[in-house]
Amino acid sequence: MKRHLLTLLAGLVLALASVPARALELRITAKALERTLQAQLFTNIEGRYYMRGDPNSACFVYADQPHVSFQDDRVVVHVRTNSRLGTGMFGKCVGLGFNTQADVSFIPDAEGETIGFRDARIERFTGNKELDFLVVPFLSRKLPQQMKVNAADMLRSLLATSLQSTGYAMKLTNLKIHSMQVQKDVLIVDLDGSLDVD
Repeated sequence: MKRHLLTLLAGLVLALASVPARALELRITAKALERTLQAQLFTNIEGRYYMRGDPNSACFVYADQPHVSFQDDRVVVHVRTNSRLGTGMFGKCVGLGFNTQADVSFIPDAEGETIGFRDARIERFTGNKELDFLVVPFLSRKLPQQMKVNAADMLRSLLATSLQSTGYAMKLTNLKIHSMQVQKDVLIVDLDGSLDVD
């Protein structure tokens, strides 16, 4: 009985693999986007991204503690910013320190195989003009660029070990993202794709 069930299941998988691409709905949580952002941008040992200076600098500006959430049709990224603005003298920064918060939001955007973001809008500034001069380009350009994910590459890397884990060699042959939209607490990605199973 078990053998017949496995044979039937294998036949079904092979039959589905030969069918033309069909729509698939991918549901991505805010936590998943947050982990992507941390892995791609906030990569130093303290989980910081330096806009000016580095961990050894007397004067610096960095963002850390990114938090991703959804609001209406937008993806919102909240970061904490820490800075010491001034002039470095004898290993110390002569100037002012600021610890503030900043928020930016984006509209999810399908770009072929890529989950991307556009229309950056600063929702909350730091409240300091000098600091905003550095933070705004980071929030409006660098963040959405680093949050992009090539879904096809990610699926291909997951399927690379399918022979060892399932006994079937699976290969993604086609992927096209049609649309993305925020619905309550998830980002819904509608896509078509083809999968070969051997």
